[in-house]
Amino acid sequence: MKRVKVYTDGACLGNPGPGGWAAILLWGPHRKEISGAEAQTTNNRMELRAAIEALRALKEPAEVDLFTDSLYLQKGVTEWLPRWKEQGWKRREGKTLKPVA
Repeated sequence: MKRVKVYTDGACLGNPGPGGWAAILLWGPHRKEISGAEAQTTNNRMELRAAIEALRALKEPAEVDLFTDSLYLQKGVTEWLPRWKEQGWKRREGKTLKPVA
């Protein structure tokens, strides 16, 4: 299985406000850059969008090393996601999670 390094970032002018995201995928000698923007968003949404779109860009199963400066994204993947899955995709207070993408 191929191994892909994914570098992501997201930003927002104001919070909320206009924002953008970008990701770079590297595997072997290959490089793919993707990016996007939204007129009204938040910094955290753009950080998440960068990771989501990077994973969507993969054409086949791969081992992924994800690099991010976002503690929100890091905790989401390593701490919150497993707990949400256990709880039927609901928050502690019982509310359903809102989709980002």
